[in-house]
Amino acid sequence: MFESWLEFFAQTEWSPQWATAATLVAVLVAAFVVRRVLLNVLARFFVALAARSPSLEERKRIQTLARVLRHAASLTLIVVAVLVGLNTIGVSIAPILGAAGVAGVAIGFGAQSLVKDFFSGMFLLLENQIRVGDVVEIAGKTGVVEELTLRRTKLRSFDGAVHYVSNGLITTVSNFSTEFAFAVADVGVSYREDLDHVYSVMRATAATLREDETFRSAIVDALEIAGVEQLADSAIVIRCRMKTLPAEQWRVRREFLKRLKNAFDREGISIPYPHRMLVQEPIPARGDRDTLPTR
Repeated sequence: MFESWLEFFAQTEWSPQWATAATLVAVLVAAFVVRRVLLNVLARFFVALAARSPSLEERKRIQTLARVLRHAASLTLIVVAVLVGLNTIGVSIAPILGAAGVAGVAIGFGAQSLVKDFFSGMFLLLENQIRVGDVVEIAGKTGVVEELTLRRTKLRSFDGAVHYVSNGLITTVSNFSTEFAFAVADVGVSYREDLDHVYSVMRATAATLREDETFRSAIVDALEIAGVEQLADSAIVIRCRMKTLPAEQWRVRREFLKRLKNAFDREGISIPYPHRMLVQEPIPARGDRDTLPTR
C-alpha cells in the first residue's frame, strides 16, 4: 500500500504553486519540530547539570542561564525559518540580509541604549551578579528577580508591584541572596538595666531559636552581640546579628525580636519608649506678684 501511494505521488503532476506551498509547509513543520527538540534537549541538559551542582548558588545560576539560552535559541530558529520561508516563495533574501546589515549599523548608532542593555545583561549573567529568585536592589528598586533577559530584569517587590528595569540602567547591584546573610537587630533597653543580664537573655533567646525545627536550618551561626551601638535619649541601643542562609535574614529577625520581647517581659527588662516630663512651677500669690521686679 505504501508503494502504491509513492507511485501515485510520483505520477501526479504538481503545479508550481502547490509545490511551493508544500515546501513552505515542510519548512514550517521542520522548524517547529527542530525548535521543540532543541528546547527539550537544552532543558534536559541544564536539569542534569543543575542536579550535579554542589551548591544552591550554582543551581540558580544554571537555571538562569538555561532560560536565557532557550529564549535565544528559539528566537534564532524563528528568524531562520522566516528567511527560508521567504526564499521558498521566491523572495530573494540577499537584499534583505544586506539591508539588515545596514539597518543594524544604523540601529547601533540610533539605539545605543538598547545595545547597552544587551551588553549589560550579558555581563550580569557571565559574572553571576543576578539570578532568578534572588532578592536584589537595583536602580533604586528592591524585590525578587522573577525574570532576567539580556535586555531587562523583572522584579516583584514585597507589596506585589512589578518593576521592569532596563539592564543598561543597572550600575550597582545589591544582592541579598548570595552565599550568606546577617539578621541585624538593634535592641533598646532602659538605662537602669544590667547590660550583662540583658546580653545573657539575648543569647539564651537566640539559642532557643536555633533549636526550633522551623528555624534550625536557616540559622548558620550563634548570636553575635556587637555591643552598645548608641546612647539614645531614652534607651541604650544594643546591636546584634545572626548569620543565616541567603534570603532568610528577614524571617529570622522577625521571629527573634518577637521571642526577645517575650523574654524581656518574663525577666522584667524594660523596653523604653520616648516620653516627656512636664515641670510645673508654683504660681506666686497676688501680693507676691505685685512685688515682682518688672523689666
